[in-house]
Amino acid sequence: GMPLQYLLDQIGVEIEAKKLNLPMQVRLKNGSVLNRFEELEAWIAEAERVFGKVGQRQFWEECYSISQFVWKNSLSQLSFPPRKAKDFTKAIKSVSFEQLANLKNAFLSVESLLRKYNLHDNQPFCDFVNEQLLITAQNHKEEVNALFGATALCYTNYPNYYVHGGLINLVKPLIEFLTNHGGEIVFREEVSKVEPKEGSYVTSTQKGEYESEFVISGIPINNTLEVFQSDKVHSLKPKVLSSEQLNSAFQLGIGFIPHKEFDSIHHQIHLSEPLPETGSASIFVSLNHPEDNSRTDEEGHAVMSVSTHIPDPANRVIDGQKVEGAIIDELIRQGFLLRKNIKLVHSSSPGSWTKWTGRKWGFVGGYPQFKKIKPWQMLDARLDNHKAYQVGDTVYPGQGIPGVTLSGIIAVEKMELDWDI
Repeated sequence: GMPLQYLLDQIGVEIEAKKLNLPMQVRLKNGSVLNRFEELEAWIAEAERVFGKVGQRQFWEECYSISQFVWKNSLSQLSFPPRKAKDFTKAIKSVSFEQLANLKNAFLSVESLLRKYNLHDNQPFCDFVNEQLLITAQNHKEEVNALFGATALCYTNYPNYYVHGGLINLVKPLIEFLTNHGGEIVFREEVSKVEPKEGSYVTSTQKGEYESEFVISGIPINNTLEVFQSDKVHSLKPKVLSSEQLNSAFQLGIGFIPHKEFDSIHHQIHLSEPLPETGSASIFVSLNHPEDNSRTDEEGHAVMSVSTHIPDPANRVIDGQKVEGAIIDELIRQGFLLRKNIKLVHSSSPGSWTKWTGRKWGFVGGYPQFKKIKPWQMLDARLDNHKAYQVGDTVYPGQGIPGVTLSGIIAVEKMELDWDI
C-alpha cells in the first residue's frame, strides 16, 4: 500500500536502496537515548523502558493499527477529496466498513489519544510526541488529527531506506524513465506566468513560452497563485496558508572525520533549552551511510546534515552565525563531533531555501496539519476545474515522499475521470 512502491511497480523502475536496521535514534532532554526500532514489540518495550509502562502498549498498538489502515487504504480512494459527482460515485463504490469505522479518527487529535491512555500528564512523553510529529506533520499534538498523526508517529515502524549518493538518485531513474518515453525535462527556467488560451495553456518563462493542452503544477499553491492568470485558480486563495502558519528551516551541512561508529544514520536531538534565534526545541541529524563513499572526496570522511524549524519565515530575521554555533556546540556535547575533526561547514536559512527552491518564503515540509482542516477539506488535485491540475505537499494528502507520490497518483486518476484519457 505504499504509494512510492506502487508507482515504481507500475512503471517498472527499480531504485537501489539499503534498508536501515535502526530507522532513528532520539536523544531526550534528560540525556536518555531512545531507539526507534522498526519491530513493534521491540519499540513498545523501548518506549516502556524510557517513559514508563502506563498506557504505552495501548497507545502504540492503536497508533500502529491506524497507520496500517491508512497505508492499506491509501490507494483505494483515489478520487479523494471528492469535489465532483463522479468523485463521490467512485468513492462510495470503494467505501468499506473499515473506512467508516476509522472516520472518527479524522475528528480526534493526537492529544485525545494521549488522554485516552492517561498519557497526557506524562510530560517527557508529550514532548517526545510533539517533536516527532514536527518531522512529518509539521505541527503538535493538539493540531494533528489522529488519522494522520498516528501514521506519522509510526513511520519508523515500517521499513526505512537509504539511497546511495543521496536523494538525487531517487530522482534520476524517474527522469530517465520520462526521457526514455518521449518526455523532456527543462531545467532552470522559472515560470513567470501561466495563461489559459483557447483549448490550451501558455506557460511563460524568462527564456520563452510553452503551449500545452494540460498543465500540472508541482510547485506550492502559494507560488501557483502568483503565476496563474485565472479567476478560478485565484478562488482557492482562502485555502492558502500564510507565513505565520508555515515553517522554513535552518540547515547546516558539515563535512567531518567520524571519531566513532553511529547506531543509526538518523537522529533527533531534543534540546534542554530552546535554540537561539529560532526557538526550536529539537534538531534533526542525518548522516551518510557508512557504506556510501560517494558523498565525500576523501576516504574516512563523512557528511552530516542538521536541520531545525524556523516558524513564520517571512517575518523572522535570524543571526545564522549564532544558530550555527549553538548547533555545533550541541553536537559536540552530544558526542556527534569533535571540534578538531570538523573540515567544512555551510549553513542555509529561509533566504537560501527561497533562492534554491523558489518556494514562497523558503517554506519546507509542506502544509502543516491543522485540526480545523479535515482531510476532505484539503486542496484538491483540480486547479481550475478544466485541464490544470496540481500535485505536491500543499495538496491532499500532504507531506513527505509518500504524500507527494500519492498526490500525483490522485491527479492522474482525476484526469482520467475528467477526460477519459
